[in-house]
Amino acid sequence: MGLAVAAVAVAVTTSGCSVDEVLRFGWPVGVTPEATQMRTLWTWAAVAALIVGVLVWGATAWTVAFHRRRAGASDLPRQFQYNLPLELVLTVIPLIIVAVLFYFTVVVQNVVDRNPQGNELQVDITGFQWNWEFTYPQTPGPNGLPASVVGTTQSVPILVLPVDRPIQFTQESKDVIHSFWVPEFLFKRDVIPDPAANNQKNTWVIDRIERPGAFVGRCAEFCGAYHSMMNFEVRALPPAQFDQFLQLRTQINPQTGQGFTTNEALAAMNCGELCNPESITTRVINPDPTAQLGIR
Repeated sequence: MGLAVAAVAVAVTTSGCSVDEVLRFGWPVGVTPEATQMRTLWTWAAVAALIVGVLVWGATAWTVAFHRRRAGASDLPRQFQYNLPLELVLTVIPLIIVAVLFYFTVVVQNVVDRNPQGNELQVDITGFQWNWEFTYPQTPGPNGLPASVVGTTQSVPILVLPVDRPIQFTQESKDVIHSFWVPEFLFKRDVIPDPAANNQKNTWVIDRIERPGAFVGRCAEFCGAYHSMMNFEVRALPPAQFDQFLQLRTQINPQTGQGFTTNEALAAMNCGELCNPESITTRVINPDPTAQLGIR
């Protein structure tokens, strides 16, 4: 036991991990209030599981060491199967643990699955084999259609969002089931075809993104041969820059005679790394099956 405790202590201290990093159990740092609540729920659920595990391991070791049948003994060790107080304790304590975990799970679930309030920026998510389309239904482009960005085999789609503003997402698939996953959001959302017919609540909200940055997004549901290609990027901009971005999406690009695309609008803003017109967290994967051979 002492050796095990020492090994854990050495592993933690020599790895340079902070207490917060240890308690995250490898989870990324969340960038939304919902992510923080999700991480806190799972951290303390894991801590509770470890405490129960240590107690069970200890009780098992104690039983093996001190209550086994001794060599040469003719009788069984003392039996406890009819100890009513002990059986009550071993029934009530697990019920309490499950009830507490259930309560905090419902609290966090109610936050993550709450309904929109009407003041959110609206974003539509469309998944298809094998890429994404992101649309801003409240922002009409020069052609009268809502501004959008579609991923291609040459370009990773960049979903530009504001920080410190509530956002409403509405999602749908055009073919098979996909999954919208930004690791820093700390939860995933299945994107399924015809959500109304399939009884899916396909609208969800986040209170805000807490800091500017670029965050990789992925499809977390195996959806076909080129599932691994379905990367995208969330680009979180300060409010003033995001408003400038949306304004550009409503205008004609004088160089092309067409409406500004997401990439062109970011390039025109020229605000440093956050306005890079290409993805900075992931890259396009060549869909040619002969380009990258898994077995050589």
